[in-house]
Amino acid sequence: MAKYKQKKQEASEAPAASGKMSRKEFEKELAKLQVELTRLQTWVQAQGARVIVVFEGRDTAGKGGVISRITARTSPRVYRHVALPAPSDREKTQVYIQRYIAQFPAAGEIILFDRSWYNRAGVERVMGFCTDEQYERFLALAPTVEREMIVKNGVILRKYFLDVSQDEQRRRFEARINDPVKHWKLSPMDTESVRRWWDYTAAYQRMIEATHTPEAPWHIVPADDKRRARLNLIRHLLDSIPYKKVDIDLPKIPKTQPRPKGATEGLRAGQPIPSHY
Repeated sequence: MAKYKQKKQEASEAPAASGKMSRKEFEKELAKLQVELTRLQTWVQAQGARVIVVFEGRDTAGKGGVISRITARTSPRVYRHVALPAPSDREKTQVYIQRYIAQFPAAGEIILFDRSWYNRAGVERVMGFCTDEQYERFLALAPTVEREMIVKNGVILRKYFLDVSQDEQRRRFEARINDPVKHWKLSPMDTESVRRWWDYTAAYQRMIEATHTPEAPWHIVPADDKRRARLNLIRHLLDSIPYKKVDIDLPKIPKTQPRPKGATEGLRAGQPIPSHY
């Protein structure tokens, strides 16, 4: 573990890499980080720690992609991906942050918010879904809520903003339109962000300036290069939490019981599916 931490420190001091990262190199580095994510998972369970990770950013910046790499080799009972839909009529009458608080972690949980309460300072502000008074109240109260309700209650809070350039965002939207498996990612609300690029720029700038605090700082992730963005974010998350490797009592595979008299291999009941491959 100490050796890994040393390598991480050396990497953080190295100059930024240039050139396209190959898939092979990406998968190799990701595999190392995913081992550490499972170690973080074990430590969180052993310590009863609570962690919230907020993923915000421009549309197409890769929030879902990095979350999927974090959860690919970890337990869904520890790393919980939370992506709330638009609020229901009932939720619209609640205190704004109420439905997010309901998703906060219990002991031994890591909550990954794929967009969060910061919707109010982003899409709701730009698209006119909240009043000026609601918007200003949110910016004034968010730092206090994060400090008093989250951080001072012992919850580890990390906030990431993934940023892409205007040209790269347009390219990614075009790629989604041309790829049937990505059509579910398209919505009029998302593509409107292309037209309102500068409105969103102003909103995000104001949001970060108002809510970047010592207790809950924003970490900006340049994301034009998806592979490097994913690796850099995951490594930063691991670096920022003082976890330690926890020894696990691994089970031993027992000897199989003797086959009962007359028993046969396989299942006789039910209907097998066709073998197309």
